[in-house]
Amino acid sequence: MSHNDGMMRALQARSKDLRDLALTRVAIPEPGPDDILVRVKAASVNYRDLVVIKGVYNPNIGYPFVPLSDAAGEVVRVGRNVTRFKAGDRVVPTFIQGWPSGLPIPERRANWTLGWPRTGVLQDYIVVPAEDAVASPANLSDREAATLPIAAVTAWSALVEGGTKAGDWVLVEGTGGVALFVLQFAKMMGAKVAITSSSDDKLARARQIGADCTVNYKTEREWDRVVIAATNGRGVDVLVETAAGSTLPTAMSTLAFGGYVGVVGFLGGFETPLNVGRLIGRIIRIQGIAVGARDRFEAMNRAIEVHDVRPVIDRVFQLEDATEALALMERGGHFGKIVIEL
Repeated sequence: MSHNDGMMRALQARSKDLRDLALTRVAIPEPGPDDILVRVKAASVNYRDLVVIKGVYNPNIGYPFVPLSDAAGEVVRVGRNVTRFKAGDRVVPTFIQGWPSGLPIPERRANWTLGWPRTGVLQDYIVVPAEDAVASPANLSDREAATLPIAAVTAWSALVEGGTKAGDWVLVEGTGGVALFVLQFAKMMGAKVAITSSSDDKLARARQIGADCTVNYKTEREWDRVVIAATNGRGVDVLVETAAGSTLPTAMSTLAFGGYVGVVGFLGGFETPLNVGRLIGRIIRIQGIAVGARDRFEAMNRAIEVHDVRPVIDRVFQLEDATEALALMERGGHFGKIVIEL
């Protein structure tokens, strides 16, 4: 595709209907003095993209907008103040911009996420501050690196905050992007992993990539007992909670004394009953996980390179077929990440 005319392709969501995505031509953005211009090579779909487009995430969303937050690509130009990157470098922008380390700065937290309110990544070129991108892991392709900003950093943060160490047991629900990164990272850390799913086929695939205990929560009503038995009755040390609402009470019953819950998602709803007796009696810690700061992303990337962790990609779509990619996410038929190639 020629960009000599200063124009590029951008895919815009025009309404709450996933089918109402339009491929348009817009001007290539100009990087400011502290920015980098990135040629987007691949993007990945998150559950968040679905709820943003459909107006569930925020009913006041303005259309049209360019969706999706996670991408990988190559630096084409750098602003005059930039020393962090140079043209030709392979980079991944952070999902939450302006968060280098520690906790987010309150005044920035509300509007600094890519894919809305900030312009998304489903376009040929994007501009981000050089401070808000990280180098792609050297061992990963652009397709693979595009899966990292939300799913991998969230999984990594939950395990790090939970103090995961060799010999621990980790429980995670489902086989989506976050769950499989939890499986891969926890195994890398020397932990054992229990995974739940409603698909025996997906559980078999999870065992192939290292799951130590797999349980079908549809056919096994008391799936928590299966998990506890796998740990020889001790319980799990770290629970990465992807569903919240409907599953948290059962999942919490699997925890060992001093167990940790990292709540990363709300696939099962925003409200949940909490057994305070168990919380106190088992000395449980519960923490919300909102992806993670840039320095955490960089620490994760070092681990990915050292251990050659390869993201699990379910399917790769072309930009024209983005609606199909989002429909696959909505059906929940995927195992691992869904990628869109530009």
